[in-house]
Amino acid sequence: MSIRFHSVGGAGEVTGSKHILSIDGARCLIDCGAFQGRRDEAEKKNRSLVPDPESLSSVILTHAHFDHCGMLPLLSKRGYRGNIYATPATRDLAGLVMMDSAAIQARDAEYLGKQAAKRGQKFDWQPLYDEEDVITAQGQFVTVSYHRPLPIGDGMKIEFYDAGHILGSALVHTHARDRSGREVTIGFTGDLGRKGKPIIRDPEVIPACDYLVVESTYGDRLHESVAEALDTLADVVNETVQRNGKIVIPAFAIERTQELLYYFHVLSDQKRIPAIPIWADSPMAINATSIFQIHPECYDEDIHEAFVKHHENPFGFNSLHFASSVEDSKRLNDLKGPAIIISADGMCEAGRIQHHLMHTVEDERNTILIVGFMAEHTLGRRIRDKEKELRIHGDIYRLNARVQEIKAFSAHADYSEVWDWMQALDLSRLKKVFLVHGEPPALTHQAAYLREKGVKEVQIVKYGEVYDL
Repeated sequence: MSIRFHSVGGAGEVTGSKHILSIDGARCLIDCGAFQGRRDEAEKKNRSLVPDPESLSSVILTHAHFDHCGMLPLLSKRGYRGNIYATPATRDLAGLVMMDSAAIQARDAEYLGKQAAKRGQKFDWQPLYDEEDVITAQGQFVTVSYHRPLPIGDGMKIEFYDAGHILGSALVHTHARDRSGREVTIGFTGDLGRKGKPIIRDPEVIPACDYLVVESTYGDRLHESVAEALDTLADVVNETVQRNGKIVIPAFAIERTQELLYYFHVLSDQKRIPAIPIWADSPMAINATSIFQIHPECYDEDIHEAFVKHHENPFGFNSLHFASSVEDSKRLNDLKGPAIIISADGMCEAGRIQHHLMHTVEDERNTILIVGFMAEHTLGRRIRDKEKELRIHGDIYRLNARVQEIKAFSAHADYSEVWDWMQALDLSRLKKVFLVHGEPPALTHQAAYLREKGVKEVQIVKYGEVYDL
């Protein structure tokens, strides 16, 4: 009889989160995300998935980002038939993310197949999953609202709390009891959000835990304040407009795009930026924005006032346009004069953002604005690091555009904010903190920082290792 924690993804890396909690051999998977990075490595890790998916007893999804939910359809395809527990907003957003991924994979297979045929080469690559697999996975979701304790099997009960990361994101308080009667409580942060962010509420306090599994994305960095970020955002727009250039912003379709639209609305109302076209070029972002309107249970006070009390759309304003079709997106490449283009994928690894970069990176008048984390070996990281040459769709482009980064828009808590959240908890029972979802320098720094603060047992989780609780 044992209670074990086993990380099969998101250990020593930021993407691909997958953690298994085992109680007397019954295995619960927390998150089933896609790994993003070098193409060959991503392909290998994503296809390997988790050992023996058919025997999993349950799955918990903390939130709807691709690196946490992106491999759920493959899990179903490989034989998992149990429940997937998530908040209602996470269920709705995850459906968009997974279906979008299936569509991208289908397009990639078609394109690569044609390219191989032109070269007379054999082509046998197949998508990880298709739209039918997504529909199967969607049918396995069981929605659980915040603060509703729920038994999910023999010896295990969960309760969701708002993580303040994206719409519907959850901290998972898990109560485990083995056959001998031994009880253990484990808190999973998923991705921990930040206080004072627009749209959604601040991260909540969870009950006391014996163990905490904590993300470390920004374990070695501190964010600017939101006020500083707004100043910088206005400066970037005004300076680029003076050069008659465009601002291209890679942004995830969920949360980051809506947050940027909200901030541009504020700057526009305050007349701190000129009235130039602002385009959100992501069908998923358009659909996600509509989903925001039907989940008032996730709003902070300001958004609740706008949507619920005054029936206003805080994301809509005169300068804003949505590119809903491929034709709309292509026309953006012919825009004359200054404009702002927000497009997905947030790490520049897929989607329409790659086409906008192909048309803008070589023009020194333009600005590429980085507003989120870029994982190692992604196109976004290479742009953030200002590499001179970029390979996009097989062609080489010179990076002449200006690259600027604003860290305050991150939806992840930095190392100081993680500790601020932990301090609000009852730590009297805490035996150990497990650190996941971070690159090695971030993990090492956050571990040292927590030890300085008096947390005696901090474990940097290693990929594939099992930890008895």
